[in-house]
Amino acid sequence: LLDDFNSPIVIANLFEIVKTIFAIKDKKETISQTDLDTLKQFVHDIVFEVLGLQNVEENNSEKLDQALKVLIDLRNQARKAKNFDLSDQIRDQLLEQGIELKDSRDGTSYQLL
Repeated sequence: LLDDFNSPIVIANLFEIVKTIFAIKDKKETISQTDLDTLKQFVHDIVFEVLGLQNVEENNSEKLDQALKVLIDLRNQARKAKNFDLSDQIRDQLLEQGIELKDSRDGTSYQLL
């Protein structure tokens, strides 16, 4: 991913969209069918066409490792740029999804909770 895409910001905004999607799913917010279809297409285009991610099967840990490596790399870039709000947001939102990041001298690893 090129820095020109501002990838960390795109991913942070995707996390915000996911929160909205869960609110809709939990019936805390409502959305018209037309808007829902537009949202689905938008998220699909960003995730698969812009970011180039692929569908990950539940039992395919290699693909999960690759996707999390992208997020960890983006978080580390944010930390290096002293954008601690974004790096904390990535860490916290992954934790909300059951993925704990662990920082050490050897780098960042993750654990599924």
